[in-house]
Amino acid sequence: MQKLIEQALAGNQRAIARLITRVENSEEMAETAVSALYPHTGRAHIVGITGSPGSGKSTLVNELAKALRKRDQLVGIVAVDPSSPFTGGALLGDRVRMRDLSGDKGIFIRSMASRGSLGGLARATSAVIKVLDAAGYDTILVETVGAGQAEVDIASTAHTTLVIEAPGMGDDIQSIKAGILEIADILVVNKADHPGASRTVRSLKTMLQLGQGMSVRHHGRLMHVRAVSPNGNEGAWKVPVQETVAVKGEGIEALLDTVLAHKAHLQATGEWLEREKVRSRQEMEQLLQARLMARLEMKVPAEEQMALITAVAERKIDPYTAVSQLFTLISSH
Repeated sequence: MQKLIEQALAGNQRAIARLITRVENSEEMAETAVSALYPHTGRAHIVGITGSPGSGKSTLVNELAKALRKRDQLVGIVAVDPSSPFTGGALLGDRVRMRDLSGDKGIFIRSMASRGSLGGLARATSAVIKVLDAAGYDTILVETVGAGQAEVDIASTAHTTLVIEAPGMGDDIQSIKAGILEIADILVVNKADHPGASRTVRSLKTMLQLGQGMSVRHHGRLMHVRAVSPNGNEGAWKVPVQETVAVKGEGIEALLDTVLAHKAHLQATGEWLEREKVRSRQEMEQLLQARLMARLEMKVPAEEQMALITAVAERKIDPYTAVSQLFTLISSH
């Protein structure tokens, strides 16, 4: 394991791939790897890309990676695909769509199955990002599952979040009310050469104007992803709406300029550190929950757990009382 970590720090792609596999498959390995790599992290710009299926996320990621390479940046790509609820397997189709990047040694692509995780990311996504960060990748593009309005985890994982819309993906009112739009640092109307694109752009701009009087320094599901800058709302980031035609490579350079401008804004206002704090807090909470559940499984026999579940189902006790009893069992065993 130590040799793999050293090779990954040196940028050896085969070692990086093997280390990521171990991180995905074992919580213990993930803890060992992250503990060793953590002092080398914190340099990469994490860019999240989310949006509805069919909006062209994978194609956009493909083109952004090419544009970043033209600017001599090392690019890591983490593409999360949905898992089958029956077999647990995943098609990993994003890897298929990005096959034209595979010959570039400055790009590392990793497809991950969501394995039932909600929020658009796999449970191991955070650890995988840290491996790529420590390995020296300048920008890490994280593409979510693409399941719709529930995908807000990316807001507290990425420094910059792109929400991709496309004309014909739903009516204007649906676009305006969709909660996923609230997590955007940059709104992208892809397939801008399709009919109805201009109307989609107008709808999104109207939505942003209506939201200006609200608490714009909040991000996502009101989970304090955005922090108030030292100057209050003065100089606050104004979410732009940009048009692209990813399959033709149109609008990509302008979009990349905006992504890098947002990075500069975060660093200049101190919001970069604030987002790091939010990301760290959420990650610690998730790890704590996982550890508590592991302790429950270890300390309380399955029969005792099932007895409590049955009691709740039969309305003999309420869920709060059942949880209190479980905590007592964890402490007493």
